[in-house]
Amino acid sequence: MAFNRATGKLNRPARAVRLGTAVAAVAVGVAGTLAAPAAAAEHQNTFSEALALSPSIAGHVADQAAAQKSAAAEQAEAKKAEAKKAAEKKAAEKKAAEKKAAEKKAAAERDDAKRADRSAARPAYVAPVKGGDVTTPYKSGGQMWSSGKHSGIDFAAATGTPVNSVAAGTVVTAGWGGAYGNNIVVKHNDGTFTQYGHLSAIGVSVGQSVSAGAEIGKVGSTGNSTGPHLHFEARSTAAYGSDMDPVNYLRGKGVPLS
Repeated sequence: MAFNRATGKLNRPARAVRLGTAVAAVAVGVAGTLAAPAAAAEHQNTFSEALALSPSIAGHVADQAAAQKSAAAEQAEAKKAEAKKAAEKKAAEKKAAEKKAAEKKAAAERDDAKRADRSAARPAYVAPVKGGDVTTPYKSGGQMWSSGKHSGIDFAAATGTPVNSVAAGTVVTAGWGGAYGNNIVVKHNDGTFTQYGHLSAIGVSVGQSVSAGAEIGKVGSTGNSTGPHLHFEARSTAAYGSDMDPVNYLRGKGVPLS
């Protein structure tokens, strides 16, 4: 459309011109459409394939997600089961250890009870020689003893016969004792002392603790002796000369003598 300077009005194009332009445009459009039918068809096919594949891809992704979730759940369950198994094993081991400790404690208590029973059954005092008869009584006179009297009693027994401590105590003398030969002196818990002479062997040492009935030596005939026997004394001290009647001493402690 053109503007007329002289009149100031718009000059409209002729109708024929306008129609021709429209026809030309339509022709171009039709020609363009006719010129590219293959391209249009290819574009349509690609779009259709994309629409067809989208549900398949989405399903595949969903399947993968489900599989991963299932695998994670299985792994979690496996770890949970493993933890449970470990806890059960630990509990079983603890229970077994507690049972073993309880059994050990019970066994120790039984042993203690047996020892207590044995201690209770064991007499506090025993004879120094089993089955030995008293042959020479206390205070017997004669030239055999320097004091003129027998300071103890003699038990008849063969050489090598075990000699036992008459009660629990501590050894204060163990060795050669002159006229007593090999001798032992034991201090007992009640403050008294016992002496064992003419031994063929000594089986204890000074300072050693002994129990009632414990073997401390063997019968012999060492020192001032005329034959195998055990010389036994009961004393108020460890020294010679503090002797007391050994028969009354032993009988007073519940030891029978023949």
